[in-house]
Amino acid sequence: MATMESLIGLVNRIQRACTVLGDHGGAEGSALPTLWEALPSVAVVGGQSSGKSSVLESIVGRDFLPRGSGIVTRRPLVLQLHKTEDGQAEYSEFLHLPQRRFTDFSVVRKEIQDDTDRLTGKSKQISPVPIHLSIYSPQVVNLTLIDLPGLTKVAVEDQPESIVQDIENMVRSYVEKPNCIILAISPANQDIATSDAIKLAREVDPTGERTFGVLTKLDLMDKGTNALDVLEGRSYRLQHPWVGIVNRSQADINKNTDMMSARRKEKDYFISSPDYGHLASKMGSEYLAKLLSRHLENVIKSRIPSITSLINKTIDELESEMDRLGRPIALDAGAQLYSILELCRAFDRIFKEHLDGGRPGGDRIYSVFDNQLPAALKKLPFDRHLSPQNVMKVVSEADGYQPHLIAPEQGYRRLIDGALNYFKGPAEASVDAVHFVLKDLVRISIGETEELRRFPTLQAELAAAAYHSLERFRDDGRKTALRLVEMESSYLTVEFFRKLPQEVERAGNPPNPAVDRYSDGHFRRIASNVSSYVTMVSETLRNTIPKAVVHCQVREAKRSLLNHFYTLVGKKEGKQLSQMLDEDPALMERRLQCAKRLELYKNARDEIDAVAWTR
Repeated sequence: MATMESLIGLVNRIQRACTVLGDHGGAEGSALPTLWEALPSVAVVGGQSSGKSSVLESIVGRDFLPRGSGIVTRRPLVLQLHKTEDGQAEYSEFLHLPQRRFTDFSVVRKEIQDDTDRLTGKSKQISPVPIHLSIYSPQVVNLTLIDLPGLTKVAVEDQPESIVQDIENMVRSYVEKPNCIILAISPANQDIATSDAIKLAREVDPTGERTFGVLTKLDLMDKGTNALDVLEGRSYRLQHPWVGIVNRSQADINKNTDMMSARRKEKDYFISSPDYGHLASKMGSEYLAKLLSRHLENVIKSRIPSITSLINKTIDELESEMDRLGRPIALDAGAQLYSILELCRAFDRIFKEHLDGGRPGGDRIYSVFDNQLPAALKKLPFDRHLSPQNVMKVVSEADGYQPHLIAPEQGYRRLIDGALNYFKGPAEASVDAVHFVLKDLVRISIGETEELRRFPTLQAELAAAAYHSLERFRDDGRKTALRLVEMESSYLTVEFFRKLPQEVERAGNPPNPAVDRYSDGHFRRIASNVSSYVTMVSETLRNTIPKAVVHCQVREAKRSLLNHFYTLVGKKEGKQLSQMLDEDPALMERRLQCAKRLELYKNARDEIDAVAWTR
């Protein structure tokens, strides 16, 4: 059977580990609560000057909290008490000073005040950022207590008007959690009906299941009065018994009366009190600490199944997150080279999926051939080139001093040459358009390769090598596309022109060069014939340019995009390979934190499994 100390001590250790790691639950964006939220803790709630600090000091058995008038607790203080073996020295540790142990509790008090001032200044401002303090002592019970700023009704000098609501909101953010046990502190010398702590506890815990009522300042009540109606549950009933506390008096504090003496004095007060003597065994700070520990143990036992379930779900999430972030890379050069090649294969697979239709992007290449190329061909300035004025000019220049006799063959050739030259622009534009699509798909594919995200240097080198290959493919594509145009210029389709005179003759309109040679109609016929030929060539190039582009650029990108990169990688030494696998520092930090949280949750699961208890 697990002892109370082992269960609560386990929770304390897990909570402290969560605090050190700044645990945020599972993976990023997880909807699961944090382990800290799933574990029970005790929040100390009360109005200003209700005696909260004195109750905490009585439980700890040490004088360590700042004192003064007005609002003294201006930041939440998460106080973790760790019971140590008898005879061991007491000490304290702050989370913000992890390498330092405090054995003088007056220095602890000063550090709480100083750290509060560092964040809020020396004014009366408050901050929701907690101070985390752990106390290790044989005199304490294993507990996690959260001291919260005292509830108030009026803002004082140097405080904003919103501070009343700000404090209440801060306190609510803790006590609303279903795993929070509320220690509601109320002074006995005030009417319990006006207690700020009880009012708030009733709102967030209407059944009283999570609330423990503590009545302080019993020794300061008017003579002839007592608080039995409250302590015995007649004035306001809670599911748990009320506990009366007698704090140190101001005179005791001024005389530096130690807490052990104050505890003995408190015990004597209840034993000797005619009003509370019959309740003496259930009164006092020592009894309160044991009562809270006992209740905490029962809560932990009842929540173990749900806590274990949460831990297992979170471990699954963190394992998945670690897989996404990637495991650490081996230091061996061979293993690093293998990892680089595996990453390249993952990228290459995604890149090909874009081209082949498994992912979007390949359709943009087809759009170049189906839309951009035809549109560019239609916009070519053939109307201007084949205007009667330009045709006459070109034909006359081709004839020179001796006009043509039958058909102006040289004029035809010059007109066709000039027209076919216009096709070079759309051919080059198609090559460039496909090049930019391929380049963009490389960029997109690198971004979509999950495994590559952790290696910015490798991403950059991979992209640079891929772009280098694409440039080479573009050069080949440009040469081939332009060669297709030049081939059309180099050898004209003679049959096309041989048919023209015959067609004219069959139409019953034989040419009359003597009459038509220099007429407007003559030049228009020449323009029409050249236009028909150019249209035929345009249709041919519209089909062959895409073939050249796909063959030289798309096909090669699928076959050998990374060949240049593989050549470069093969020449690198071990240190250079390591540099390629340098990770993004932010991602390394994410993996480190994820690994630490994963270790925390696994250790927590193992520790919970190792603690046996009877049910």
